[in-house]
Amino acid sequence: MKSNAVKSVVLDIDWSAQTILPIEFQGQEIALDARAYQGVDPASQALALIHRVPGTPANELPLVRVHSGCVTGDIFHSLKCDCYAQLQDALKKITTAPLGVIIYLPYHEGRGIGLVNKIRAYALQDQGLDTVDANIEIGEPIDAREYDLSAQILFDLGMPEIRLLTNNPAKVEALKSQGVKVIEQVASITEPSLYNKRYLDTKRSRMAHKI
Repeated sequence: MKSNAVKSVVLDIDWSAQTILPIEFQGQEIALDARAYQGVDPASQALALIHRVPGTPANELPLVRVHSGCVTGDIFHSLKCDCYAQLQDALKKITTAPLGVIIYLPYHEGRGIGLVNKIRAYALQDQGLDTVDANIEIGEPIDAREYDLSAQILFDLGMPEIRLLTNNPAKVEALKSQGVKVIEQVASITEPSLYNKRYLDTKRSRMAHKI
């Protein structure tokens, strides 16, 4: 068990496993350093995928994507959100950067409200509500995600200063509050579709995403 006392971070993390994970991406085989972490709550598990070009200096500023798990998007390529497109964009940028990291958070499903509640909110969106009002209607937060485990992972990886791949200013501020220095916010721009245009408009107009 590794314990990291980093400012306001109170969770202990357990670096429970490490392996080399070969993946296929855009017709190429890429080997990533995969590290699994778990917080105090066994449900709070995360996967860090690290790509480093041989010979990259030790002081290279990493490009980091903190990605919330999305079963409907990441796995089944749902057109209701832009999660799959953002994950593909992140993989492209991470695997071509000198030092890149994806921290994948399965327990962030539905911005932290879980799969069942996300589908309940989807049903209300089908009736005309936007993503914000749908969450409120079912009695859930607009965004319930926390980033303390993500911050601990970055400190465990020796990456207290990062370039963060996100459109979400709240994510930047959340990591900063945990002691991570976000030197640069890097945009992830995806093409809207007929199905997710309102979703993206709501992100921009009601959640201040820089899209």
